Amino acid sequence: MRGTDPQGHGPVRFGPPLPDDGLPVLPELAAAVAAAASRADAEPVGGGPALLDAACGYGDRRGLPAAPDRVAVAPGAPALLVALTAAIGGDVLVPRPCAAWWAPYARLLGRPAFHVPTPAENGGVPDPYALLETVRRLRAEGGDPRLLVLSVADDPTATVAPPELLHATLEAAVGEGLRLVSDETWRDTLHAPQDTVLLSPAEMLSDRVTVVTDLAGALLPPGWPAAVARFPAGEGGHALHARVLDVLTALDACVAAPVAVAAGYALAEPEPVTARVAATTRLHARVAAAAHAALVGAGVLARPPQAGRHLYADLTPLAPALASHGVGDAQELEDFLTARLGMPAPGGHRFGDDLEAPRVRLSTAPLLGDTPEQRAECLDAPEPLDLPQVRGALHRLTSVLDDLRDDVRRWETPR
Repeated sequence: MRGTDPQGHGPVRFGPPLPDDGLPVLPELAAAVAAAASRADAEPVGGGPALLDAACGYGDRRGLPAAPDRVAVAPGAPALLVALTAAIGGDVLVPRPCAAWWAPYARLLGRPAFHVPTPAENGGVPDPYALLETVRRLRAEGGDPRLLVLSVADDPTATVAPPELLHATLEAAVGEGLRLVSDETWRDTLHAPQDTVLLSPAEMLSDRVTVVTDLAGALLPPGWPAAVARFPAGEGGHALHARVLDVLTALDACVAAPVAVAAGYALAEPEPVTARVAATTRLHARVAAAAHAALVGAGVLARPPQAGRHLYADLTPLAPALASHGVGDAQELEDFLTARLGMPAPGGHRFGDDLEAPRVRLSTAPLLGDTPEQRAECLDAPEPLDLPQVRGALHRLTSVLDDLRDDVRRWETPR
C-alpha cells in the first residue's frame, strides 16, 4: 500500500495486505521449499493427496473434521472467496468493518456487497438484529442476499466475537436462508488462548458453513500464497465443493509445487512450526498491548487486541487537533499518520467503514524494527519492549498521539 500516493487511493489495486509477522522465514520451511524447487510437475487444482491429508489433520486437531473430498487448497484465501462467491451467487453480506479484501472480490464478480454493523464490543460478526433488518430491506428492494462472510477472530479489529453473539447471528442467518463463509485466518494467533473462547461457526452449523483459512495468518510467509477451505457436510457441501473446484480450474488457481510442500509441512504442525507460531504470537501480543496502551493513554478509542498482529483505532476524541492539520476523514488520517509514524496506517474506509470516521488499522510488525536482523532479534529477546528499535517505534507512536491530545486539551474551554 502506498499511503501518500493519490493513485493508491483506489479500492481494489492498493488495498492494504494482511498484517504480516515481519520475521525471517522459518529455516525448516525454507528447507522444504528448497527441497521441492526441482519439482517440474504441477500441484493439482484444489490440492494433491498429501496436501489435502495435511489440511484434514489440521482441521481435525481444531474440532473441524473433514474428509479430503470436502477440502480444497488454493493460492490464497482471495482465490477461494472468489470461487465461493461465484458458486453461491446472489448478493454478499459482510460486517462493517471487515477485511479489506472481502468486498472488492464481490464487486469484481458484479455482486453487490452490503455492510452490516457490528456490536460496539467486537468486530467480525454482525449484530443479529442489524443482519435481519439488512436482509429484509434488501429483499424488499429486489435484492438477493445469499452469502454472509464473517470472522470470529477479526481483521481489522483484532477482536474475538463471544459465542453468545455468534450463536444469535448464526440463528438469524439460517432463518433467512443464508450460506456462510467463516474466515479463520487468525484463529491460531490468540493473544491469551487460555482466557479466550474461540468457537468456529462450523461447530454450530456443520451443514451451512465453509471455513476458509489463509496460511499467511500463522503458518506461512505472505509471499507464499496458500489457503484451505473446509466445506460443509452433506450433499449441499459436496455440490458446493465441486462448483468451487470448477471455478478454481477455470482460473488455473493452483498452489505452486514448492509452496504446496511447505504448506503440507506447516499444516502437519511439527515442533519447529508450533514453536515459531507460539513465539511469534507472544511477541506480537506484547507489542500490540504496548501500542494499545499508547493509544488509550492519548484518549484514542481502541478495543484491546485479542488476536492477530494489528489494532483498530478510532481517533474521534482527537478530531479538533486533526482538523488543524487538515485531517477531516479516514483517507486524510491515513496520509497524515503514515507520514508521521513512518509506517502504513490504512484508513477505516479501506475496511468498509465510514469515510468520515477517523479510524485506522495499525500493524505491529513495523514496530519491530527496520531490518530483518532487528526483527529477528525481537523474536529471541526475553523482553522485546526493551530493545532500542521497539522502544523507539513505540515512543514515536506515543509522541505523535500525545501531541494531538495536548492540542485538544489546550483548545478545551476552561471550566
